[in-house]
Amino acid sequence: MQIVVLLIAFGFVMFFARRNAPTRGCRWPADATGDRGALRKYKCAACGAEAFTSTKGSPNDCRSKLKTPNL
Repeated sequence: MQIVVLLIAFGFVMFFARRNAPTRGCRWPADATGDRGALRKYKCAACGAEAFTSTKGSPNDCRSKLKTPNL
């Protein structure tokens, strides 16, 4: 009986711990039509977030929760 209660409690903890976790990792293909000068535009294929970088390569983190102003 105690094992069943522990398994149910563990299930609840795992459910609520994963609730806010992202389901898919961001993938950032370049969007050359939106480049602005030295800034390169990237649009995430998973969540639809847009980001501009001046460094070589795509962004490293998810930006779907950020509110970015239009340039």
